[in-house]
Amino acid sequence: MSGYGEEFQKLIEAVEASRPARVEMAKRGEAFPALTMTQREEWLGKYHPDYKDEGRRAVKVGPNEGQVFPEEVSELLESKSILSDLKIDLSKPDYETDLLVIGAGGAGTAAALAASDQGLKVLVSTKLRHGDSNTVMAEGGIQGADQEGDSPYFHYLDVIGGGHFTNDPALVGAMTNDAPIIIDWLERMGMMFDKFPDGRMKVRHGGGTSRKRMHSAGDMTGAEIMRVVRDEARNRTDTIDILEFSPAVELLTDDNGDVTGAVLYNLETKEYYVVRAKSVLISSGGFGRLHIQGFPTTNHYGATADGIIMAYRAGAALQDLDSTQYHPTGVVYPEQNVGLLITEKVRGLGAQLVNIDGEQFCFPLEPRDVESACVIRECLDIEKGIVTPTGRPGVWLDSPMIDILHGEGTVRKELPAKYIQFKRYGIDISKQPMLIYPTLHYQNGGIKIGADAATSVPGLFGAGEVAGGVHGRNRLMGNSLLDVLVFGRRAGLAAAEHAGKTKGDGKLTLGHVTEFEKSLKDAGIKKPTVGPIILPDYTPDHVKSRQWC
Repeated sequence: MSGYGEEFQKLIEAVEASRPARVEMAKRGEAFPALTMTQREEWLGKYHPDYKDEGRRAVKVGPNEGQVFPEEVSELLESKSILSDLKIDLSKPDYETDLLVIGAGGAGTAAALAASDQGLKVLVSTKLRHGDSNTVMAEGGIQGADQEGDSPYFHYLDVIGGGHFTNDPALVGAMTNDAPIIIDWLERMGMMFDKFPDGRMKVRHGGGTSRKRMHSAGDMTGAEIMRVVRDEARNRTDTIDILEFSPAVELLTDDNGDVTGAVLYNLETKEYYVVRAKSVLISSGGFGRLHIQGFPTTNHYGATADGIIMAYRAGAALQDLDSTQYHPTGVVYPEQNVGLLITEKVRGLGAQLVNIDGEQFCFPLEPRDVESACVIRECLDIEKGIVTPTGRPGVWLDSPMIDILHGEGTVRKELPAKYIQFKRYGIDISKQPMLIYPTLHYQNGGIKIGADAATSVPGLFGAGEVAGGVHGRNRLMGNSLLDVLVFGRRAGLAAAEHAGKTKGDGKLTLGHVTEFEKSLKDAGIKKPTVGPIILPDYTPDHVKSRQWC
């Protein structure tokens, strides 16, 4: 019994009717024409959420005062501290360490390993469990120019072009040059990459790439990366300590404004811990769970923008935070899977986007923001989308093409997680298309960093999705997993160098918080929200307002 029901089965007939002709074109190497640069600019401006005025406003305080961000972000940047009405004894730290890493996804764990290699004592604090992060949820692959006919030069050009030339060139250079090193580092730690029988790496195209350089591990690449780095970190008990369920809620500074530690909150015991550190790295991930402009999200439960809030109060400048990546292929049916990522690897394997009439309407490997604009246009302007029983618009992603082009069983082999996730609801994606629409996927901007991952505040470093500048206004597939590892390792090395130059014995203070909250009053913000929010609240308003006896 199909999970689509009779009405959807009827609609799928149009997809099946047009499929033979589309398959033949694909076999001949003929592709749907890509948009011109003029069309890209026009469609982005008209359809992509980043280019609309509504839902955005200027932030009133801090280093980026006057810059326009999504309302959800501006509100949290103007928040008051969780510690405002509490008295925390900072004179007797609960922990002292060389490097405090806030966040234990790919970036934080890579930084801990790099710092450990330099002999540092590292304390890692994480909101949930070690590895609960967007890293472990990343599916399609990691880019790295390590094949014949490719080089970091071509990778660099792809990244700059994909980011609409808004990226920080120094950061892009660092990432693309380190990429082959990262691939080798992962393999030496035991990562199981997809390979041909003779041992050569399998690599594929992603949207906006000029060369095949996407390395993968099925459709669970992030989970496989997290497995190897996590195991390595947890085996280093002599130099790396990990505190789970203990998110940071505020940075600590000394009298000079240098970052010298943080206050952690234990979610289980409700206790606050004071940590003194010679260097501090924020690698706490992005803001997907803020649901910018009401979009569903692919992000893990703890992605609530904590890092940018704490860094901003301490004086760190932000970059490109007005830009949000909406992944073009997020699930809209079945309802239980809404927001779930459908990896770009599906389109890299040959699946096409088609509308209600079975017509292909865009080149399947446009850069993500352009592809998202194409889908939104087809649903809202051209009115050739499919509407789910709950009123969600979408288009078909014709995944059965994959087995037809590459042989039966390819979907189950190359996309095992996705096959299982749909099969549990009676949908066989090797035989039936998926219904998709853009979903909030990535925080393009964040804390402004240099190539060594240092922020504008001494003692504070940033790496991974919490940092901005690497991807500009649009990230290409496979560069997030690369980004977190490149700058995680660079942050660990730079933090080690900084720790070797500082005594780390200055007075711990929350003076920067006091100053920031004074600026809130001066700006006329009378009832600021409290931040960071730590975890999202999905309690419906009618339940919140109900009086319980």
